[in-house]
Amino acid sequence: MTVDHAKPAAVGADRPAVKRTPAPKARRRSDRDGKWWTPWLFLAPALILFVYFKFIPMITAVTMSFQDVQPYLGNQWVGGQNYSTVLGDEAFHSAIWHTVVIAVGQTAGSMIIGLALALLMEGQSKRLKFLRSAAFLPVVVPIAVVAELWRIMYHPTEDGMLNSILGLVGLGPSGFINDPDSSMISVIITGIWRGAPYDMMIFLAGLAGIDRGLYEAATVDGASRWRKILHVTLPGLRSVFSILFVLAAIRGLRVFTEVFLLTNGGPNGSTEVAMTLIYKLGLEQNRLGVGAAGAVLLFLATLVLTLFVQVLRRRRDA
Repeated sequence: MTVDHAKPAAVGADRPAVKRTPAPKARRRSDRDGKWWTPWLFLAPALILFVYFKFIPMITAVTMSFQDVQPYLGNQWVGGQNYSTVLGDEAFHSAIWHTVVIAVGQTAGSMIIGLALALLMEGQSKRLKFLRSAAFLPVVVPIAVVAELWRIMYHPTEDGMLNSILGLVGLGPSGFINDPDSSMISVIITGIWRGAPYDMMIFLAGLAGIDRGLYEAATVDGASRWRKILHVTLPGLRSVFSILFVLAAIRGLRVFTEVFLLTNGGPNGSTEVAMTLIYKLGLEQNRLGVGAAGAVLLFLATLVLTLFVQVLRRRRDA
């Protein structure tokens, strides 16, 4: 008997080959590709205003600082003469010194009081939220209103608001902004009153980012409230301090409105700052080139201070 040992046909050998349809190619571009200009279209109105009212005046001011500006008569190129005039002016030296004093006083006072307020108002209760909102009001009030309010409170007579309070504790009336000996501290106090709530909100945001476990560990170790602040809170707010220092220092160096409305640089130039002097040189004395040179120098000082703080911050974080 013969046995057929033929190999069985492969399963599916007789089936016709199935033609596979290639998968559609993944779309490499989104629906928004080709419309890169859309966000710029929305930003265009603000950018145009920013360029027209910010960058063009800045470039013009730099150009004017090298010219003897004579409106309608033509400007004359004088090189660095305007800068020599500004740097050699004793009034400018005094104004720079007053600006530095106000900047340091307002920066230190705003940061210290802002940190104290933040530590007192840290929490999530509704009462604290209301107090934080109330404390933040000086920031949203226009600076012109703030200056007028403090000018009224600084009334130099005995029946003035602050002098009446001083009389209750047996202190004599003060001239405040009308006295060369007290005008500077009066301006600084006004700036602190307005700047401290802003610093408080930044500190509150920084406090929210500190790990609560560090406070718990400090409590277990028996640390007091002061030691927690010294060894946990302050190191945790290091980056916040650097940011606030730059912002507050720039705010202090550019102080103008409160000084202009409270004292206009008086009495006897005791509160004359760089911005008020530049204003008087350019718009009152019609020395636009000299005023522009002073503005450029103030801008460079602010820029150098900002870069210096950033370099120190990077070296410390490295």
